[in-house]
Amino acid sequence: MLEGDDFFGLQNYTREVYGPEGQVKPAEGAELTQMGYEFYPEALANVIRKVSKDLSIPIMITEHGIATDDDDRRVEFIQRSLEGVKACLDEGFDVRGYLHWTTFDNFEWQSGYSMKFGLIEVDRTTQERKVKESACLLGRIAQMDTFVSK
Repeated sequence: MLEGDDFFGLQNYTREVYGPEGQVKPAEGAELTQMGYEFYPEALANVIRKVSKDLSIPIMITEHGIATDDDDRRVEFIQRSLEGVKACLDEGFDVRGYLHWTTFDNFEWQSGYSMKFGLIEVDRTTQERKVKESACLLGRIAQMDTFVSK
């Protein structure tokens, strides 16, 4: 199916674990996002390594993010995820780019505006935008010659 494609678009938000009986739910007490996904930033590097085994084309991370009201958790999620991407680059994997989901807190079809994915908060009454620390982190990383932890 990938024959002739320029890149593989990778979307990742969490991991799924499977056992003999099928999908295994996250451990009791595990941190969950607003979507009910396990907070597991290491999933991004794990999936890069896994899909790279069968790919001969570059990877572009086309969606990656977390739904949470707590931007400190988003900052940690991004930081740890991108540290994993950096490790993959250091290991020689061909990752060409990263797009965060999403710039603005947006409308999710099944959840309305209740999920907070964005790097920029939007006041739905005034339409005022407020840049979150997570956006500032990505900006600082984008300005670096090489990725370094904060």
